Amino acid sequence: MTRILALANQKGGVGKTTTAVNTSAYLAELGHRVLLIDIDPQGNATSSIGVDKNSLELTTYDALIQQESLDDCLVREIRPRLDLLPSNAVLAGAEIELVSTDRREFQLSKAIEQSQTEYTVIVIDCPPSLGLLTLNALSVARGVIIPIQCEYLALEGLMQLINTIDLVKQRLNPRLDVLGVLMTMFDARTRLAGQVVSDVRRFFPSRIFETVIPRAVRLAEAPSFGQPIFEYDRSSAASQAYRRVAEEICQRLDLPDPADHVATEATA
Repeated sequence: MTRILALANQKGGVGKTTTAVNTSAYLAELGHRVLLIDIDPQGNATSSIGVDKNSLELTTYDALIQQESLDDCLVREIRPRLDLLPSNAVLAGAEIELVSTDRREFQLSKAIEQSQTEYTVIVIDCPPSLGLLTLNALSVARGVIIPIQCEYLALEGLMQLINTIDLVKQRLNPRLDVLGVLMTMFDARTRLAGQVVSDVRRFFPSRIFETVIPRAVRLAEAPSFGQPIFEYDRSSAASQAYRRVAEEICQRLDLPDPADHVATEATA
């Protein structure tokens, strides 16, 4: 069964796209078949993984609004076992166009259900808002990962997001739950960063990821080269941290070991 995750936070600049790109790439490297969906009109996940968002023929917009097959809109094998449903600025009009669409919150769910491509994990990078595009992601996801920066006012707006997730769970998607809260941009040199992590652990003792993502120049540089951090600088602390996050995701989702799947196919 495909596990579908949404990366969501209505605050911008919290490391949401960085987390979506790097966890997707690491899950694929660990052997899982992964689809990264960019449902943000800014298209940052698309460009961060090395795809020119200005030269795309079909995007998330076409899958949601034009009823094109999701499979036809994919950029396949951007990395081994990793496909991308890309986005660009055209998607900005979708918020308005979806308003008059029947079952407007389920257009992404419909597109995924009609796909003929099988994935172990689908990761959705949401825009920094709680509009219809984010609702489409939450309506199909089984889990939400909430990145929070280790800075002052980190918890501001978090309860609004949690309330939105609860409403979606009650009215649209009873399977939805928070998979985990991920602390990002951690600066060990400041007392504030440690205090913020402690505060979040107090609020979400069972949901916060054990791994904390450090603030790192190399991590900020990698998207400009169209590379996940492990390609840009595998030995960096940020690269090692995102690998641990991917491993935590595998544990929380109870993903099968890809090696076991290969062994089963070989003996069949």
